[in-house]
Amino acid sequence: KVAVIAELLVIPSIVAPMRVEIFSDVVCPWCYIGKANLERALEKVGDHPFEIEWHPFQLNPNMPAGGVDRRTYLETKFGGQEGAVKAYLPVAQHAENAGLKINFEGIEVTPNTLDAHRLIHWAGLEGKQTAMVAALFRAYFVDGRNIGDHETLADIAGEVGLDREMIARLLASDADLETIKSRDAHSREMGVSAVPTFIVDNRHVVPGAQPPELWVSVIEEIQRLAKAQDA
Repeated sequence: KVAVIAELLVIPSIVAPMRVEIFSDVVCPWCYIGKANLERALEKVGDHPFEIEWHPFQLNPNMPAGGVDRRTYLETKFGGQEGAVKAYLPVAQHAENAGLKINFEGIEVTPNTLDAHRLIHWAGLEGKQTAMVAALFRAYFVDGRNIGDHETLADIAGEVGLDREMIARLLASDADLETIKSRDAHSREMGVSAVPTFIVDNRHVVPGAQPPELWVSVIEEIQRLAKAQDA
């Protein structure tokens, strides 16, 4: 963490606003936690130079279109029920620290997230990208909804303020499928291999669900440098 902070604080010039690109998947609990930690930091410092942009990265790009049973998926991935429970203990603890309550028992399906990423893309065209990401995280981790299902995704789109019927028609088509796949592939070509990954100002990489304290330090240093530059 110290090395990450040191790299981030070497910022020769500040241009406001500053873009923070987040590579994530909406079925990744660490991405949910990382988002919450960043938001807590932004709330604490108040005014800040960051503009958030979300990028697709499928944890399971080969997941069947209809998804798989959640318990089967976890036990296969972690070598049985005991392994799955052990793997998710730190997730539950970090979620609690971030002020989140994840309803693991309510999640019945691990979905293919390609269509969810299409939905995030379309929401971004209407300035609702972060709101859509938040709605998808909440739908999956809190409400246990199947965010691989087209009807569910269309409902979520309507809840966020998009045209539900238009989104339903888009989901039924191949619209932007190749765009999302290409962006996902580009992320991997850039060297992104795990999520969440944050790229600040197109130069500085912050891997993982870093605590709010790290983000506060980074933001405050950026603000200090910006004021010094203005002076």
